[in-house]
Parts: sequence; structure tokens; C-alpha cells
Amino acid sequence: MWEYVKVHGLTIMSKDADFYERSMRLGAPPKVIWVRLGNCSTAAVEMLLRNSEQAVTRFADGEESCRVLGRG
Repeated sequence: MWEYVKVHGLTIMSKDADFYERSMRLGAPPKVIWVRLGNCSTAAVEMLLRNSEQAVTRFADGEESCRVLGRG
């Protein structure tokens, strides 16, 4: 998955810390957004993403390789 996303210029968004840790080691591409909400509903993830739209857009256009959304 990492290579596919990298080759196609996509961003990984995951609740899995492994992607975040790999991004910290290897840098971008691909960029990684780590969603830190713990055990929660899909509606809670949706709300976080909707409320973070501007931050995600800035991240996509910026130089950072990874971004944390939610607690943490």
C-alpha cells in the first residue's frame, strides 16, 4: 500500500500508528495523517475530518510528511 500511495501521489489517512511512525522515519512521499480518536464511531471520525478540513488542506500543500488529528 505504501508504494502504491507514493507512486500515485496520494495521502494515507489511518488510525494505525505504524503509518505515522514509518512516515517519521522515511519522510514523504507519501504523506500520512494519523487519526487519534481511540475507539469511536464513524460519525466521530467524520466530525473530526469535517472540522479539520482547512488544516488538512494546508497539510496537503505544505512540506510536512505527517500530521496528527485528534487527541495527542
